[in-house]
Amino acid sequence: MAAAVIILTLMWVYQGAGTKTDTSVGLDNTGSVTSNVTGNDAVATSAKQETMQWPVKNRAELEVSLPFFDNNASNEVKQAAMVEYGDTFTPHMGIDFQKADNQTFDVTAVMSGKVTAVEKNPVVGNLVEITHSNGLVSVYQSLADVTVTKDAEVKKGDVIAKAGRNELEKDEGVHLHFELRQGQGGPAVNPEQYLGDH
Repeated sequence: MAAAVIILTLMWVYQGAGTKTDTSVGLDNTGSVTSNVTGNDAVATSAKQETMQWPVKNRAELEVSLPFFDNNASNEVKQAAMVEYGDTFTPHMGIDFQKADNQTFDVTAVMSGKVTAVEKNPVVGNLVEITHSNGLVSVYQSLADVTVTKDAEVKKGDVIAKAGRNELEKDEGVHLHFELRQGQGGPAVNPEQYLGDH
């Protein structure tokens, strides 16, 4: 693993050697892309970035049944964001939503993007992953009636499935487990930093 990291770092440094363009891309706390490009390739742009919405049509109809595990939170909040599976407790790296009456609801794409995975997992249930142009990846688990296929393009607000059940969080009943990641396979980030009150 360490050898692979060293090789990738050397390749990255080698490919960047001799260029005078400084490019840095990141995300602000609204999920919008920020960039700093200087040099001969710099181009001014005024394109407005798409904002992110909650993964449901009406956020007010739902309650958060399991919050995101935030390392900076109090111990009480951290304990509330732990998932027990078998004899193991693990940090909950998403937000779970459910209706008070335990009924299903539509799950929607938080932003436009490309569906990069549709899977049936024995532990987390049906899963959909969407990669967005800003580098974020939204992950939806515990789904029923998935309506999208891998490689499909979706628009913000499109219905992609219904909330369902999964083995990992079976005590919650019908719910949506939603994650936001920095790139495919990247670290989970707190969705509330990007979604706020939208």
